[in-house]
Amino acid sequence: MANPYRDLFRAPGAVAFTAAGLVARLPIAMTGIGIITMLAQTRGAYGLAGAVSATFTLATAVFGPLVSRLVDRAGQRRVLPPAAAVSVAATAALLLCARHGAPAWTLFACAALAGTLPNMAAMARARWTHLYRGSPRLHTAFSLESVLDELTFVVGPALSVALCTALFPEAGPLAAAALLALGVAAFVPQRRTEPPVVPAGRGPGGSAIRVGAVRVLALVLVAGGVIVGTVDVVSVAFAERRGSAAGAGAVLAAYALGSALAGLGFGALRLATPPSRLLVLGTAGTALTTLPLLLAGDVATLAAAVFCAGLFFAPTMITVMGLIERSVPPAALTEGMTWAVTGLSAGVALGAAGSGAVVDRYGPGGGFAVAVGAGAAALLLALAARRTLTRRPAGPQTAPRATDCPV
Repeated sequence: MANPYRDLFRAPGAVAFTAAGLVARLPIAMTGIGIITMLAQTRGAYGLAGAVSATFTLATAVFGPLVSRLVDRAGQRRVLPPAAAVSVAATAALLLCARHGAPAWTLFACAALAGTLPNMAAMARARWTHLYRGSPRLHTAFSLESVLDELTFVVGPALSVALCTALFPEAGPLAAAALLALGVAAFVPQRRTEPPVVPAGRGPGGSAIRVGAVRVLALVLVAGGVIVGTVDVVSVAFAERRGSAAGAGAVLAAYALGSALAGLGFGALRLATPPSRLLVLGTAGTALTTLPLLLAGDVATLAAAVFCAGLFFAPTMITVMGLIERSVPPAALTEGMTWAVTGLSAGVALGAAGSGAVVDRYGPGGGFAVAVGAGAAALLLALAARRTLTRRPAGPQTAPRATDCPV
């Protein structure tokens, strides 16, 4: 039986841009936690550290779609280098301010500017779409990207914290900035896989967020992100209260493993089920698998519960990206995908903050109730939006394709 993932990389340049994109997307997972670890060591204030990190996260949510919209209008090679350069320079300034005791407002200003880093996961997905639009291989490509996202958010934070604690406080964010510069420098010159700029007249004007399907899909991922953020925070609290703080790592690894395995398996399938129905099924599974979290009695049963919960995360993310590709015109594709990823990131931040506050008052059980509520919200959104998601946008859906790539 043919390996669908091996077939993906028959397209010239696919291996190179995937590897470069993986390096360039690590910083988004490394910088936030790196800022917290750095400032906790240099300033001794977790409140300040968390606020500066939150400023960075909020800035990525604001700047990410704007940068991607510019990419859709001007092309990756013209937009990615300056956007990355601003982020790298601002991160360097942040590290200098932290090391030399600069006023707190400078930390916030630098963190906000550091948020201009481009969303490289969306850039890679746009290249896959250019290569395989209209082909079953695009489903497999989105599955691969979902697994790479999981890898990024498992490896990135751990690497950043390890560097900050083992070397010097600024080492994690410094490494993130270096990886961003290196990854973008390797990604941009690969011209044969770069999506061509689609003239604005070929699709509706304005932001991709004006498309109803994009709004609802971003909200679905906000709800999914709340579950991820809740699992991250509450698992640590749960393990500590059971006297096994180190067990939190195993719990989080189980969640990532479940999602990655499901993503790989889902990507190998050729399903005839309409994507809008797949979304309902995926969110229904997501909602149902949050319920066992409330019943976990020890770290082992919690790990098993989050593994099962993870089985629905990657397939849902893959389905969302497929629906985005179907719902927006080519002239707004990168921005549309960035809104989806931004929704996920915002949800993770909301889930971490909200569940943390609930845990302080009601314990881990109350924290997991946040995940249950988010799962129910995701399902209700998917059910309410089925009609919207079956509509095609007005305007052409075809785009120039790479003529030197087999599809």
